[in-house]
Amino acid sequence: MPAKDLFSLHGRRALVTGSSRGIGFALAKGLGDYGAEIVLNGRDQMALEQSLSRLEKSGIKSCISCFDVTDQSAVLAAVESIEQTHGPIDILINNAGIQRRAPLEDFSRPDWDALMATNLNAVFFVGQAVARHMISRQRGKIVNICSVQSELARPGIAPYTAAKGAVKNLTKGMATDWAKHGLQINGLAPGYFETEMNAALVKDQAFTEWLCKRTPAARWGKVEELIGAAVFLSSDASSFVNGHILTVDGGITASL
Repeated sequence: MPAKDLFSLHGRRALVTGSSRGIGFALAKGLGDYGAEIVLNGRDQMALEQSLSRLEKSGIKSCISCFDVTDQSAVLAAVESIEQTHGPIDILINNAGIQRRAPLEDFSRPDWDALMATNLNAVFFVGQAVARHMISRQRGKIVNICSVQSELARPGIAPYTAAKGAVKNLTKGMATDWAKHGLQINGLAPGYFETEMNAALVKDQAFTEWLCKRTPAARWGKVEELIGAAVFLSSDASSFVNGHILTVDGGITASL
């Protein structure tokens, strides 16, 4: 394959979970800019329609699939509908996620359950449902969104760290089981990025000063800086990359 085509996503269809805003939308648009047809997902129909309009204005062929990634029955039905109505899902970006912050000794069971349902269970539910179709075709790309918290912990987010650590190893398990069927399953681990989820931290001057001192790049990341890694893991350029976690963090996990 010519080098210029290694990163092309033309003729591919990508389902991006949690893609009405934030990192999910940035990755959806990034893959669309490289030629992929995008299936936006979330639970807020209005937000999805607004995001769909933004993609269409950019000339990106796209559609909406509104379903709850924590509901396995809904996931199975939605994946079947996408496959039947729009065509094969060639790429899955498992991005949907939430955050809950509290001292571990005070962390509530409902918050634990909600966090695990969205950040871990959903990766399994959607990954399994999509992989069954990919296996029958002997090809497919799955990118699970991990985190620097797959490797490191901070006070107040121990359950989030536990979930993201599990996603890292689930990614490796998926690759171990499914690589023989022609699938590539990898993880993309962002560091600290300016997103709606991190808005309070971005506004916290003390935290931002700490982060800039702690990060070799000395700044927050911008969501657009994740696109190159996502395109690489979604394209033929990564045809022999499996079970790998690609960290994009400005060097924070490389430095004490």
